[in-house]
Amino acid sequence: MDGDHILETRNLTKEFKGFIAVKDVSLQVRRGSIHALIGPNGAGKTTVFNLLTKFLTPSGGQILFNGNDITRVKPADIARRGLVRSFQISAVFPHLTCLENVRVALQKRLRGDSFDFWRSEKALHALNGQAEALLDSVNLAAYRDTAAAELPYGRKRALEIATTLALEPELMLLDEPMAGMGHEDIDHTAALIRKVSANRTILMVEHNLSVVSDLSDKITVLRRGEILAEGPYATVSKDPQVMEAYMGTGHA
Repeated sequence: MDGDHILETRNLTKEFKGFIAVKDVSLQVRRGSIHALIGPNGAGKTTVFNLLTKFLTPSGGQILFNGNDITRVKPADIARRGLVRSFQISAVFPHLTCLENVRVALQKRLRGDSFDFWRSEKALHALNGQAEALLDSVNLAAYRDTAAAELPYGRKRALEIATTLALEPELMLLDEPMAGMGHEDIDHTAALIRKVSANRTILMVEHNLSVVSDLSDKITVLRRGEILAEGPYATVSKDPQVMEAYMGTGHA
């Protein structure tokens, strides 16, 4: 494995009772980059994410992270190694404040899967400094004592990013970060993704092609579970096969 690549898949395949959802996908995600996985509905993007985070077991192929074969590693161990998926699995508790949510995520990193909610207030307050710094990094300092349920939609996504950052990921998998957002929230979240990418790698599934164009260093286009094209947006967007299979569908 090339040391420049933090993540690599080799002929990654997933079959469901005769249906091949992902077929021979070989990805290379460069360290420090923002890499987008795009394609029409049913292309296999979410299945690839589920394979990478081990919520699905590959039918064939290999997954390498930092040069180590993680194909058979358990989901919890994947996160401990620094490969963390946000949005679909980031636990945000609606009735806890923003500070408390980030503190729970910090506890998880420090204590593994054994949560001890009955720890002394003094022990919990020891995490406040780190939690406040994380909230500040995603522009949520003003919402420190606001319950997650009361946050505007875009701010909830920012909180999910903060709880993900608390796990100290080397590689963040962002699953449709702009889903359901209006223009203002999209702009804020895109700026936030660019900010947090400064010292980590991001692999994201995203339907908003404007965001993909603005943020991504490299794009992989999937069609029917296979890689159709790869490269920078300017090149991929002009590929006739991509225009036919994806751009022309109207699914931005």
